[in-house]
Amino acid sequence: MTQAAESELDERVPGRRWTVRLDAAGRGSAAVRVSCSRPACAEQRLPSAAAGRVAAVAHLKAHLRAAPAPRPGAYCACRAEGCHTHLPDTGRHPRTEPWRCGGPVVLAVVTDREGRWWQATECCSRCAAATPGAKTAATSQASGPQHFERPASAAPGAGAPQFSDRQVAAGTEVPAPRSAPVRRRPPQVKIAQRVIPHDLRPAALRDELVELGDLFRAYQQRNEPDLALLADLHTRKASAFTAWATATGDARLRLDAQRAEQAATAARLQHQQRTGHATRNNSEPDSNTPAVAHLLTGPAQWAHARSVLAHVTDTAPLPGPEARLLVVMLTLRTAHTGTGNLVGQDLTGLGLSEPEDLVKQLAECGWLRLPGTPGDLLASRPENPTPITVPSLVPDEDAPGPFTFGRKLRPKLSGWAQKVVSDKKLRKAKATASTRLLALTLATQTDASGRLGPGGQGIALNALAAWAPVGSGELQHLADQLTAADWLTNAALTDTHLTGQLTERVLPLTCPLQA
Repeated sequence: MTQAAESELDERVPGRRWTVRLDAAGRGSAAVRVSCSRPACAEQRLPSAAAGRVAAVAHLKAHLRAAPAPRPGAYCACRAEGCHTHLPDTGRHPRTEPWRCGGPVVLAVVTDREGRWWQATECCSRCAAATPGAKTAATSQASGPQHFERPASAAPGAGAPQFSDRQVAAGTEVPAPRSAPVRRRPPQVKIAQRVIPHDLRPAALRDELVELGDLFRAYQQRNEPDLALLADLHTRKASAFTAWATATGDARLRLDAQRAEQAATAARLQHQQRTGHATRNNSEPDSNTPAVAHLLTGPAQWAHARSVLAHVTDTAPLPGPEARLLVVMLTLRTAHTGTGNLVGQDLTGLGLSEPEDLVKQLAECGWLRLPGTPGDLLASRPENPTPITVPSLVPDEDAPGPFTFGRKLRPKLSGWAQKVVSDKKLRKAKATASTRLLALTLATQTDASGRLGPGGQGIALNALAAWAPVGSGELQHLADQLTAADWLTNAALTDTHLTGQLTERVLPLTCPLQA
């Protein structure tokens, strides 16, 4: 290299380079931190990776807008790292030709495919073109010819490019930057967060699922709800998911189909209620019957409420109406996972004569587990509830649990039962646990108009005794108490049936039987 060339190299300045990084802020947290290699830039903390990427890109763009234009006299910043274009020709795979930097100096931006770092580099356009994924953000306005070359006689270890004053050969163009190879994947089509396989057969089933997914997404963009349309969509979804489960043998799809059927029923019922009509036999609107806004909104939820009472009837560990009512309430509190939280007020508001003794008996027989004593449970307050466990309700791989409703429905069922047994007029009358249990039972055994029994024909006494274990001699007294509390009207007790009708006041708490 001539002295003039060495002097020119000494006069050149290294290219600028800065990096913006995205890193996790710590274990067990979704938060991230954005840092910049420039010393004056303060670290940022963002709540999620998505927000972090937006902030990192904005930070890099701000630098690019504020940075001076690329300097014609700078040499490649990547040269200092020994990048693959600037490595010496010694080694196992020497290049057949020496690398020659060339073209105007540019600001090139390179990013990690996973979106973890972004780097801006001042380098020659040939190096930018040779870097996969590099994009040129700015180009220098060179006042003279720009061509750099590494002499072939460079000594080992001196593999950095040298600059010369020779012009680029006529007709030689700087290649355009090469973008990183993109692996194209077929687009995924989804319905209800489930990917529809491309090879699903029959093809008509796949077309139906794709169309339903589009229709549900279009429905979500509506400004006003159309519950009749939504019910029809859920009905079609239930049919399609049933066929999908049959074609693939996936039991989870069959559960999704059942949920779609329940959603269709609930949407149809809500539509009927909003249009000002109740249902007769769950099919035809009855123009003479005013709509009832039920706390539990559809036949599926009503059936789940009855399933809890039936389960307790079959498995109650202690006899008597007080124990039965307590077991019902604890079952509803722990139905999904077998665990739940309880405070003393939950028990003292049930009208139990000896709540602490009942809790002690349930714990001694193994049906209930407590971290402390029954007295501790009764003394617990809302700010410090007591965790309880019902072992028979804890699901495992072999026994998923006795109930099929989901995690979101459990508190609705528990809240419904709590509203029934803690009704204001029942509390004012100081109703006993037997009266409250009977009120809870009758609420699940009416027709749509509130008449007792299937079709309003009354409830058989032998069935009623199984759900609410009270003696026949006591039943008349309990019915009178419910009548006095404005729960029951026209009550009549025969040798075989209890007939009557729940008052309009409590119709929202009923779970009508389906004809």
